[in-house]
Amino acid sequence: MNFTHVYSGNPVDRGEKERRDDQWIADKAKDATSKFLPLRDLNVLVTDGEDRLGWIGAADLNRLDINSSPVFLGLLGETAHFTVDISAQNKAVAELSNGNGYRFVDARSVTEILSGPDSGIVAQARAQINWHNRNGFCAICGGESYMIRGGQVRKCSKCESENYPRTDPVIIVVVSDGDRCLLGQSRRGRLNRTNTYSALAGFVDQGESIEEAVAREVMEEAGIQVGQVRYHSSQPWPFPSSLMIGCHADAATTEINFDDEEMNDVRWFSRDEVAAALQGKNDSLNVPQPIAIAHHLITAWVNGG
Repeated sequence: MNFTHVYSGNPVDRGEKERRDDQWIADKAKDATSKFLPLRDLNVLVTDGEDRLGWIGAADLNRLDINSSPVFLGLLGETAHFTVDISAQNKAVAELSNGNGYRFVDARSVTEILSGPDSGIVAQARAQINWHNRNGFCAICGGESYMIRGGQVRKCSKCESENYPRTDPVIIVVVSDGDRCLLGQSRRGRLNRTNTYSALAGFVDQGESIEEAVAREVMEEAGIQVGQVRYHSSQPWPFPSSLMIGCHADAATTEINFDDEEMNDVRWFSRDEVAAALQGKNDSLNVPQPIAIAHHLITAWVNGG
């Protein structure tokens, strides 16, 4: 079965062959038919009132004095699409922020108004701009780096080493014991100030399989051993650049002994309790909203998945 989450379903052809030709990229960055998606402080431009991505043209880049290097997202049909960081471009920020048919929206909030495919483009654009902002210098020699392959790679101007964007894999899992599932509150997030509980999650460690990561994280966070692990679906999560790997797992033990430095609370909840929470009818339990893969993992478990 095909699962489509928020931030997935990106329709852009990322243009692997086209990226090999730097001159082609440079020409497309000046082409009148190309489209550019501005980001300001990692917030995305949308059209005011129409709730669409706020694509602008090459002529707009010149008119607004935008001199940031655009990052090539890929192709939609024959049209090249780029994203561009305008955070330091004062003229562009002022014009696009002051009621001229556009507005900047936080990349989380924007998913409430955009279609699924557009949210996938947002995920790609935000993750790529954020990566470039964080990697201006070489990790090997400290030299300044610059973009090649349309922004898919940064190359050091001194030692010529190449740095590629990274995606951090994160497992997220609903552990079940018959008609109960295990949910928790992390001390790192905002959930510990509410009665919201979510699936357990954590980064996949080096040299670790998905199944091993699930077993380790559940043991570390809840003190529970797991048996069979089943993959459900995945979700890009551009905060800053993760891939959420959604799983279900069977509990092999049931006595909770959670890590109180990492977790605020971990509990077993009955299927009826969780079903009521999904319907907004449980005053003592909230679960994550549909923007998060956790919501869909929990829903699938309630429905017998």
